[in-house]
Amino acid sequence: MKNILALMKERHSVRQYLDKAIPDEIRKELDSYTEKLNQTSGLHIQILYDEPDCFRSRMAHYGHFENCANYISMVGKKSDRLDEDCGYYGELLVLKAQALGLNTCWVALTHGKSKAKVGAGEREAIVLSLGYGKTQGTLRKSKTPTEVSNLTDASPAWFRSGVEAALLAPTAINQQKFKFTLDGNKVTAKAGLIGPCLAIDLGIVKCHFELAAGKENFVWG
Repeated sequence: MKNILALMKERHSVRQYLDKAIPDEIRKELDSYTEKLNQTSGLHIQILYDEPDCFRSRMAHYGHFENCANYISMVGKKSDRLDEDCGYYGELLVLKAQALGLNTCWVALTHGKSKAKVGAGEREAIVLSLGYGKTQGTLRKSKTPTEVSNLTDASPAWFRSGVEAALLAPTAINQQKFKFTLDGNKVTAKAGLIGPCLAIDLGIVKCHFELAAGKENFVWG
């Protein structure tokens, strides 16, 4: 896999796709990785290929989606952690898709009914569009590291790397409502109080932080 930080920098949200099928060999690699994530997380993540109906709805038109025939459904057992877990493991899958030359977009509301299998006691938290983008997306405006953390000149390099990577993470309407606090080797990550998809966003940014900072350097508070 390409350097993880490079993937984070390259990956942008894409809503318009080419009318191009995902090859079988890439599907197999994505499906294999998805199965590993499901085994690790206990989630029920599913990838639906060649299924355009979910993005043919009025809401999808409002969201400016075009030619979206594949999507990832983040499903899991209902719990207080479901949204955060879906954000964390979904972003791992996003970065894997990026490494395979695909584009994605986190989609909370602007899609129709998905055809994912949602079992008893489960909930579909969110979906992600998937495919070959007409473009690679565009860079978003970003907050500064000190706006989202207690980073100082005296902070360890790994903490700075983690915070900077978190700022590369996608968040709903680019709200970036999160805060990382370092105390010794303990890092606390908190979501904002008001805004859409805050728990999902928290999982996404924690994924980026952890990948860049290195699990060996800290413990989550």
